Amino acid sequence: MIFTRWSAKLPGTQRRAAARSDRAAPRPAAGTPAAPPTAAPAPSAVPAAADGAPSAPTAATTGSVPAARAEHADPAPTQDRTPATLPPTVDALSVHDILGTIPALVAVVYGPEHRLAYVNGAYAAVFGPRPAGHTAREALPELAALGLLPLMDQVLRSGKPRTVKSRKVPGGDRTRDGYYTFTCTPIEVAASGPAPDPEVACVAPHKGVLVFGAEVTDQIESAERLRASEARQREAAVTLQRSLLPQELEQPDDLRVAATYQPGGTDAAVGGDWYDVITLGAGRTALVIGDVMGRGVRAAAVMGQLRTAVRAYARLDLPPHEVLQLLDGLAAEIDASQIATCVYAVHDPNEGRLVYASAGHLPILVRDPDGTVRRAAEPTGPPLGTGGWLHTSGSVPLGPGSSAVLYTDGLVERRDKDIDHGVEALERAFAGAAGAPDIVCDRLLRSLGITASHDDDVAILVLQHPARTGHDAELFHNAALELHGGTEAAPRARAFASGVLASWRFPPELHDLGVLAASELVANSLQHGTPPMRLRLRRTDRRLIVEVTDGDDHLPRRRRAEPADEAGRGISIVATIASSWGSRRTPGGGKAVWCEFALPHG
Repeated sequence: MIFTRWSAKLPGTQRRAAARSDRAAPRPAAGTPAAPPTAAPAPSAVPAAADGAPSAPTAATTGSVPAARAEHADPAPTQDRTPATLPPTVDALSVHDILGTIPALVAVVYGPEHRLAYVNGAYAAVFGPRPAGHTAREALPELAALGLLPLMDQVLRSGKPRTVKSRKVPGGDRTRDGYYTFTCTPIEVAASGPAPDPEVACVAPHKGVLVFGAEVTDQIESAERLRASEARQREAAVTLQRSLLPQELEQPDDLRVAATYQPGGTDAAVGGDWYDVITLGAGRTALVIGDVMGRGVRAAAVMGQLRTAVRAYARLDLPPHEVLQLLDGLAAEIDASQIATCVYAVHDPNEGRLVYASAGHLPILVRDPDGTVRRAAEPTGPPLGTGGWLHTSGSVPLGPGSSAVLYTDGLVERRDKDIDHGVEALERAFAGAAGAPDIVCDRLLRSLGITASHDDDVAILVLQHPARTGHDAELFHNAALELHGGTEAAPRARAFASGVLASWRFPPELHDLGVLAASELVANSLQHGTPPMRLRLRRTDRRLIVEVTDGDDHLPRRRRAEPADEAGRGISIVATIASSWGSRRTPGGGKAVWCEFALPHG
């Protein structure tokens, strides 16, 4: 912006003298033609008529419409017509008056020291009147406080405008602080004659800067209110998310388990990541991790429903692929517009394997005792909620000394890299992450660069199957007996159970209850099951487990036996004397019926 006419607006005696002279001269009334020049016209300019009187003025001398165009004129009388007024041109407008009426803050400075030439009324209303001719550091200390003086130096040197946004201006006596966006534009300030202070007179053209401040207080406050509202919504979503996650993980007898959840950064809405650990009985443990696609309270609500459903289905002790099959239909009913990925795995210490099924989720990583990390292979299927897919189960060894990690995509997915690179980085980090499961979780987060500002939710579930030695190993025992049926099977099972429990040095009362439970379960299997049959006794540091398997897949149920019934009391007796009991179908066909007794502490 080049102010070539600024000299008429700057302080100076010439401008004031010209203004006084202009005010002293009389001005014609509206509609009156301007006075002619003082010089007399040539004698031939106005020819005389034949009678000696002067002839009528011509168009050339009066400026009236020529005769050739008069035939198209309005036939109305001339004296009744109002002369047309031409609109003012831009050149006729006063820059001083324009800048003085706009509500934005305007200041004009010139020279390398940014001497003040002008401030408009809006600027004076905010910061007070400012003396012209002084440097900006003296006359405009508020610009120095706002950090604009270095910016003005850049504008003066480069000749290019610069803008700073949303600078806070203290309100002082006003009711509130204000926010302004300042734009500094290079201009040229022309000579204006001597100024009141001869030392700061602008007597030659100077490069200058026009400082323009537009108030954005309402926009800033609206944005702050929006951010506060988003922060409250995010806090509510995070609170809901955390309340739906397990407050304390169940700790199985044979596994060490830890999990962590970290929501996305403040600019990211919370997602639907979740995890869970479910003890199924008989030493078996279900481990779950999932991720609902989407953000906010809605995703967290869907996650909570799926997690609750997983716990309910887990109590049925179904194979992993059947659990996912049930979840698939439920996810479509909860919200057809959202899908979720999930891994459901079951660990059985007697088999030393992790049986799992995946619905579109990332692969489980397993670390062997020698430190080798491998990915659990297929099977996997599409995410939950898509429908029309039959999931299948797979298995991976997880014996003593092994560990595994289940995780969501926020841990390994990056916008600028393929997700396989993230999984490979996690494999390297997991190979060197030693220590307890909670320590491993923290080390994986650090190794993958997860910070509080990470743009996605992260959930990690780490499990370890420790190799027990010494005194710890004395607390864990297994004993099994193959039963071939016949009349000798029941007494043989009772004798086996009695001898094993005596060798484990159980108190007499617990010994007798264990023998009774083994006898009833074996009798139920002999009556209702088919070979092959097996009795298994297992001791952990916290419980005694009695389990009987056979080849029939009909699951028993507890029922009330009538006084005249000769059968039907075995399961009721077991349910009465044991801490818990249950049954499940085994993968190869058949079933397993089990019960548990809590061991006394100390």
